[in-house]
Amino acid sequence: MPKSTYLSVVIPAYNEASRLPGTLREVGDYLAGQPYDSEVLVVDDGSADGTADAVRDCSTACPVQMIQHQDGANHGKGAAVRLGMMQARGAFRLTMDADNSTALHQIIGLWPWFDQGYDIAIGSRRAPGARIEIHQTWIKEWAGQLGNFAIRALVVPGIADTQAGFKMFTGRAAQAIFPRQTVDRWGFDIEILAIARQLGYLIREVPIVWNNTPGSKVRMGSYFNVLADVWRIRRNVKSGSYLRLT
Repeated sequence: MPKSTYLSVVIPAYNEASRLPGTLREVGDYLAGQPYDSEVLVVDDGSADGTADAVRDCSTACPVQMIQHQDGANHGKGAAVRLGMMQARGAFRLTMDADNSTALHQIIGLWPWFDQGYDIAIGSRRAPGARIEIHQTWIKEWAGQLGNFAIRALVVPGIADTQAGFKMFTGRAAQAIFPRQTVDRWGFDIEILAIARQLGYLIREVPIVWNNTPGSKVRMGSYFNVLADVWRIRRNVKSGSYLRLT
């Protein structure tokens, strides 16, 4: 009988051949020192820079499973996270960024909230105690603050930071939320939290230490696309469409 997996780590990757191997080595070293069984799933989102080869050639302290879309195309970060979460087997499932902007060892701050009955714990750069050591450009920070105001007002009131790429779910919550996800690109973070709220799952923001890293795939136009997603998500919430499994 195969061993059960306690933690799945899902890492979406698009053109991350240079940054991902270092992240995977750090992730592997951390997991190798833990008392629970784990798996690492890298979802290659149609990369054109040899990301898949870099992952296969990377020597880590724990096995890494490579997943790709069936058509090999780029579908967006949201689609990659959804694919990884649906193929994960863990009782708990964490998604983190390929650039290691929030290092895996910070998972230690998420675990206690599950013991207190929460279904989802999300890393937050705006929760009390959070620290940003390397900032984005001022224009990106300004756009992010403006976007967060709209997100809180229209979709997920009370959540200060929906966009940090460090989120953990119970397996039960993940299996209910991700099949309902419709946004494939940057606005997916907002949508999965809105779905979680509609399904009655409890969400806890946890302060993290976060570092901006060179080579971000987020462009200024992405912020405007996210705002368009916000309106779409709001309509779905009001219509109750997330309560119907598509």
